[in-house]
Amino acid sequence: MSRAEEVAAGLERVRGRIASACRESGRDPDDVTLVVVTKFFPASDVRLLADLGVRDVGENRHQEAVDKAAECADLGLTWHFIGGLQSNKAAAVASYADVVESVDRRKLVNGLQRGAHERGRDVDVLLQVSLDPPEAAGRAGADPASLDELAEAVEEAGSLRLRGLMAVAPLGEDPAEAFARLASIRGEFTASHPGATVLSAGMSGDLEEAVRAGATHVRVGSAILGPRPQDK
Repeated sequence: MSRAEEVAAGLERVRGRIASACRESGRDPDDVTLVVVTKFFPASDVRLLADLGVRDVGENRHQEAVDKAAECADLGLTWHFIGGLQSNKAAAVASYADVVESVDRRKLVNGLQRGAHERGRDVDVLLQVSLDPPEAAGRAGADPASLDELAEAVEEAGSLRLRGLMAVAPLGEDPAEAFARLASIRGEFTASHPGATVLSAGMSGDLEEAVRAGATHVRVGSAILGPRPQDK
């Protein structure tokens, strides 16, 4: 099987999973956007995905992302930065990312705004909310109680557009339970920010649970592209 055939088969399987989860939850599959995560995969795979109709691509690491986005600039893709973001890299990420999904503190807002403004572009922002208990080690994401304050900072930044929330199900927990909490957090958040309707949740192993909980975007890598190449 050629690489193009492998990618096409993986993409078809994942699209089928999304469609099935949507049917089970009474949703339209067109309401769920698939973001294909290409971390560690070559730009040639991004081109294969584009040929198969993929328009949204996710990256986790700045240096890899900026190089790949430049190499694939002719494809007209929407680039999502979904990894943990260092404040000193935020302005640079704003130079190519169309969507930054991992904003979890105000310092990132300042950097993203500066970078977007300097380049005369707008950047969509999702606030990453933590579903982990407060005492969890390596906890990523903002505390749910701080979301309104963080949202206000984004809304005050002229080059950033608040679009919604992103979350990752904690390791070792039933993702259905985690995403049920997320749905509740989202309900409270959109009551205060009615335009922030995007919910990015779900990956290769739990996309069905995320779709059932209302996710509008799912982030999938290995289920489409196969085992991730080793970090160089």
